[in-house]
Amino acid sequence: MKKKPIEKLEELGFRVLEQIEKKTNPFLEIPIRSFSNIIYDEKTKKLILGEKTSKRYFLNIAHAKKFMQTLIIASKCKELLEENIHTSLRDMFYAVKRTLPNSNENTFDDQHKESDPIIEDLEVMLDVLREELHLNADIRGRVVGNVTIEDSGDIIHWDKLGSGGWAIPSNVEDIKFKRVEADFCLVVEKNAAWERLNEDKFWKKHNCILIGAQGQAARGIRRLIKRLNTEFNLPVYVFSDCDAYGWYIYSVIKAGSMNLAHTSEKLATPDAKFIGLTMSDITTYDLKKYTIKATQQDIKRATELLNYKWFQHPLWQRELKLMISKGYKAELEALTSKGFRFVSENYLPEKISKKDFLP
Repeated sequence: MKKKPIEKLEELGFRVLEQIEKKTNPFLEIPIRSFSNIIYDEKTKKLILGEKTSKRYFLNIAHAKKFMQTLIIASKCKELLEENIHTSLRDMFYAVKRTLPNSNENTFDDQHKESDPIIEDLEVMLDVLREELHLNADIRGRVVGNVTIEDSGDIIHWDKLGSGGWAIPSNVEDIKFKRVEADFCLVVEKNAAWERLNEDKFWKKHNCILIGAQGQAARGIRRLIKRLNTEFNLPVYVFSDCDAYGWYIYSVIKAGSMNLAHTSEKLATPDAKFIGLTMSDITTYDLKKYTIKATQQDIKRATELLNYKWFQHPLWQRELKLMISKGYKAELEALTSKGFRFVSENYLPEKISKKDFLP
């Protein structure tokens, strides 16, 4: 049986205790999360961490503070799990921040540079999501569809929440699906596009689950997508801008991200397909007048994607090279030039019926 997060935390503590009792220099072994240790697994179609690790020693002046910080946060996470309560990343920072006795040295000085990276270290050491350690980030993203869930004892109907939809929390591990009646999931990058599709009741007419990512999909959104795909075998289509950043948003949902390669098994959805705007669509739907000149940063980013292993499919190579050579990009909003309901009544229905997706 897979060990629970609290058991993994206890094992971590016992390993350090055993090293102390043996009078050896206590250390923590942590998989390296740098680019050099990130691998694209062709078999699973996911970004994963390689086997390189580093050791963090207590009796090492360069490691001692981080060693202490790691055990402090591990202890606090165990406390959260024992009390069965959740807290935010910001609250955790304040919970572990204090001045050491008889000194001017603080345990932590900065959340984003110290406590958040330590939490990621714990994730990869223990092979758990931070949400499984009861640590939550800010809520981001919305969803609507013919779905009923149970969340913290409350029954919530995603099809009865009006124009706002259900706000997706960062922790969706304990959500229980009571009813899922949908043919696919449509993930929308832009908030405005999600609102248009929701107001037009696209999800009802086409029997789908409509998920608004509000930019790069947060972890809670990606985990929700993964669960709907694996637990209910729902196809996933991603609708994003025609630029390198929109395409990368798609690839993070599909293959995982380089920063969080250690979470790909639980967050990546390799079956996802791209239904968003393409360079080819600009010609097909006569959108040239509504394009935007690509910046040097756009071209640089597109060139980087061109070399990523997970963008080597000929169709993606063609799209990326077209953008670089033509020097322009387009936002989803360009489709509004054809009419306010063009996206919901023409563009998406046509693409879905023709299965006009990019892999």
